[in-house]
Amino acid sequence: MPVKLPFVLARRFVAAESLEGTLPILRQLCAEGLYVTVDRLGEYVHDRQQALATRDAYLGLIDVLANERDAGHLRDANISLKLSSLGQKIDPAFCLDNLRQLLEAARPRDVFIRLDMEGSDLTESTLQIFEQVYADYPDHVGPVLQAYLKRTARDVARMCQLKARVRLCKGAYKEPPDIAYQDMPTIRARFIEYMQQLLREGRYPGIATHDDLLIEATRRFAAAHQISSERFEFQMLYGIRPETQRALVAQGYRMRVYVPYGTEWLPYFYRRLRERKENVWFVVKHLFRR
Repeated sequence: MPVKLPFVLARRFVAAESLEGTLPILRQLCAEGLYVTVDRLGEYVHDRQQALATRDAYLGLIDVLANERDAGHLRDANISLKLSSLGQKIDPAFCLDNLRQLLEAARPRDVFIRLDMEGSDLTESTLQIFEQVYADYPDHVGPVLQAYLKRTARDVARMCQLKARVRLCKGAYKEPPDIAYQDMPTIRARFIEYMQQLLREGRYPGIATHDDLLIEATRRFAAAHQISSERFEFQMLYGIRPETQRALVAQGYRMRVYVPYGTEWLPYFYRRLRERKENVWFVVKHLFRR
């Protein structure tokens, strides 16, 4: 029988295992001038009933976030979701129908849905599904693009053409060298290239990075080209560099924090450990704290 790891290991990176436990954290972040995007963790679902349950949970999340915003507790709260949790690997048409139901609920409540990017086996499918719904919901859905994938140059150009709202990140999945750049200098160079194109030609991009070099490159480019801080936002993960998040807000930039919650936290937790050695040290330190 597999051993269930204690949630205490993940609590730096995951707000709570329930939405009820997450709401106070969302309210505190917004009270400090931050924006949030909320992700109910779960991915690579292969059971239709589980995918439908995920859809229904997101329908409830849309209502909760809209009500919290209307009551003045939250600021422009977004939702992030992985299409694989809605049945993308079962049947793309089934997944598309689930996503349309979410967007139909999100549009009248004015809640934006970000389609997280997953492993490269789902990249093309995710962008195809996005384009199938974008024409009907242009203000309420947008994709994520990963700078380390070699295909991303054409994807950025396409999203700029569509005027779609893009989140740009480096990429967190382990991918082979034939489809993804492996060395950090090249990944940073591609990120800067795409960031500049999105700021010039795109529509309110989210610049998602914890890398000081990329943050400063974005700030310099925006200043040099007189791009207002209201035309883009920085994005970071919950629990990573919170001081930097608040410092950027104090400097007049918009900062959105990606806040995950739920019981299916292990794959997300593993990616956070793999990304940064200091994350591993944080967990070890707290595991043995008396």
